[in-house]
Order: sequence, then C-alpha cells, then structure tokens
Amino acid sequence: MAYVLRNGAETAALFLALASYCRVAPINPNYQAAEIEFVLRDIQASALITTADLPNAELAARNCGVGLIRLSPHESTLFELHADIPMAEIRTDDGEAGPEDIALLLHTSGTTARPKLVGLTHRSLCLSSRGVASVLNLTAQDRCLSLMPLFHIHGLVAGLLSSISVGASVCCAPGFQAMSFFSWMKASRATWYTAVPAIHQAILSRAARNPEVLASHSLRFVRSSSSPLHAPIWSQLESTFQVPALNAYGMTEAAHQIASVPLSGCPGRNSVGFSSGLEIAILGSEGIILPEGSGEIVLRGEQVIRSYLNPAAANEQGFQSGWFRTGDEGVLRATGELSLTGRLKEMINVSGEKVAPAEIDEVLLRHPAVHQAMAFGVPCPTRGERVYAAAVLHAPADERDLKKFVQDRLAKFKVPERILIMDEIPTGPTGKVQRVGMASRLGIG
Repeated sequence: MAYVLRNGAETAALFLALASYCRVAPINPNYQAAEIEFVLRDIQASALITTADLPNAELAARNCGVGLIRLSPHESTLFELHADIPMAEIRTDDGEAGPEDIALLLHTSGTTARPKLVGLTHRSLCLSSRGVASVLNLTAQDRCLSLMPLFHIHGLVAGLLSSISVGASVCCAPGFQAMSFFSWMKASRATWYTAVPAIHQAILSRAARNPEVLASHSLRFVRSSSSPLHAPIWSQLESTFQVPALNAYGMTEAAHQIASVPLSGCPGRNSVGFSSGLEIAILGSEGIILPEGSGEIVLRGEQVIRSYLNPAAANEQGFQSGWFRTGDEGVLRATGELSLTGRLKEMINVSGEKVAPAEIDEVLLRHPAVHQAMAFGVPCPTRGERVYAAAVLHAPADERDLKKFVQDRLAKFKVPERILIMDEIPTGPTGKVQRVGMASRLGIG
C-alpha cells in the first residue's frame, strides 16, 4: 500500500494503522506523476491513498492500474477513506504483521544511478526508534514538534516512532515553514524537535525576531541528523536555545539512527557520538575490517537490511563479509566515538589529492557574512576535478573576500577556484544539500 500525502496528524495516524497490517510505501507529495509511477511499479503497489488536491498521485495510480483511495481528513487524527474499487479487491496479507515482516518500503535518493528499494522490518524499526528514545531519554511527558516529512525515514522514525515507543506526544506540523516555527513551538510546548541542518539554519535566521518565545520555550534539547551539522551552526543552536544540540548519524538502510551524541555531549564539534545499538567498524584501504581507524564506515546488526529489494546489482557493492557498506568516510576511535569526514561519492579528487567538501563548507560558514555554503567538484580533463563552492550571504561580501578567508585557513589545493554567490543553495525534498550533480545543474564543466 502506498500513500501520497502532505504532513499532518492524519498522515501519522494512517501510517501507524497501515503498517500494522501491510507494507507501506510513503511517497513525496511534490513528485511528478512519472516519479510516482516509478515507485508504484517498483513496489508492485496494490493501492494508493491520496487526497483530492494532489492530482499527480491520482494520474499516476490510473496510469499504473492501481486502486485509488481518497483520504478526507476531519478534526485531529480522524479521517475517512473512499475507494474507487471494492476494498476486497485490494491485495493484503491476512492478519497482523510479525517482527520479521516488512513494514516500510523506501527508495534511497538516486543521483546518477537507479534509486535502490529498501524494505525495513518491524523489528528494525522498533530497534531504531527505541535507540533514539534511549539516547534522548524520552518519556511520556515529552512532546516532539514534528517538522520532517512523513515520507522520509528521519521523520517517521526519529520524530514519530521514537515518541510512540514511550507513549510521548507528537505535534505534527504541515511540513516546515520558517515563519511559523516559533508560533508552533510556543503553542505545542514542545520539549524537542529534530531536523536537518538547513532547517536549523532557517530557524536560527528568525530567532532574533522571537525573543519572547526564546525566553519561555520548553525545549530540553535540539536534535540534528541526515546531513553534517557544522560547528558554527551547532554552537549557534546551543547559544540560541540554551539547550544541548545533539548531532546524530543515520541512513535509510539502518532504519535511521546509527549513532548519536548523548545528552552529556562529546568533546569534538565534528562528532556523531556513539553507536545506539549497531556494530560499527571501518573498512580499511586494504579491504580489511578494522575495529578503529579511518576509512569507509561499515555496519552490522539486526536493524540493518540484509539486501536491497531492487535492483539486485546494488547488493554486489553494498555488502562485504556480512557488513553493510555505508559509502560514508569517517574516523572511529577506540572509545567508540565516531566522526564523519564525508561521502565517498562527494569527495573531490584534485590531481590525486582528496578534498572533503564538508571541510570547506565549515570554513566558509565561519565567515561573518556567510549564511549557507556548499563546496562541490567540477569535472576537469587535466586534474580530474576542480573545487568550486556556492554561498548564500546575509551581509555584504564578495568572492575575493571569501576566497581570501579560505586561503588563510586551508591548504592551497582545497581553496575553491570559484565561489558563486547565490540566492539559495539547492536542497532535496528533506532539506539535504544537493552536492552531487551540482556542477551539471549550474551548467559548469
């Protein structure tokens, strides 16, 4: 069963109800009809639930010959479902689901390759949501302000399921709206929220306009995940809200949370903390699994998928000796503390020198005029790649100022050849920066 719905309490309630009896595939409501059709065919959907104001979903269902069910919301979490075919014709397994049954179907974000289909079991979702609840010390008295999309693993597990697992409350916002955030926080009396760094930055940009809410808020911590939380943003979150900011590391294939900074904190500002239940190791340059060191991060444990459902070819590169290869580079210390250094596919290769774009991002964000920054590679026939960057400003500065700022802090080969001043940096549907493919989107190279 698939759904194409906007965020809201009825969407959260629907997901919980459906997952108890069948596989659920949430789909981004901003998708075009062709994108929805791809998902419906790939998961072999028996029906699609949507609302009347999302015509692309209805068109996709009809093009795929999939049963259409319209959702009509009422107050709170109440809603009605109206099917255009007899409900008896919709394929479902008999009875309630068991721990090893697949509950959630999600596609990993594809860049140049075909998106990979991930099937997460009830056991893996429960393990991950309990891991989130444990590291955050969630209780029934907590209230989560849910901002992340309910078609993404971050919003479903960290925001919704972790709260449900301890009997806590969830206040479902209709997606993220920077201008409404502080009024939502006040009205909900939220004790925490979780978001991607781009959303945190948007919130921080409006914080000074809301001194009364800041002085009386109920937050006891702020959580960040799904993208690197750079040190300047991390520090600004803590100084603005006067509560701990917890950086977490997660991915779809591990049912979201892999590691997190605990409430007691970590020494470094590039840390993602400690494992919340999974085995974490390093795949060294010689292809040997190491208990510590630097290299590609690999995972093992009950909440990690054993294989992709589609395409089968993805499993050849995704697994080694029983370990799942994350595609992330990092440093694992003997204490178990993990730090990320970047995505393997995002590393910039300049004449054989490997440049981590996140390092450049962090330096640019220290400049007083820079609001957002993103470094990326541009293909080059002689050097492999060149380093470029994009920046969004909130105070006057020019490219020369920004390049000089980076030159004073990084090695010459890491300094961007160009720093493009932009009105906004492209992000995906969950707020992640779209580093891969940036050069082609801008017509560079």
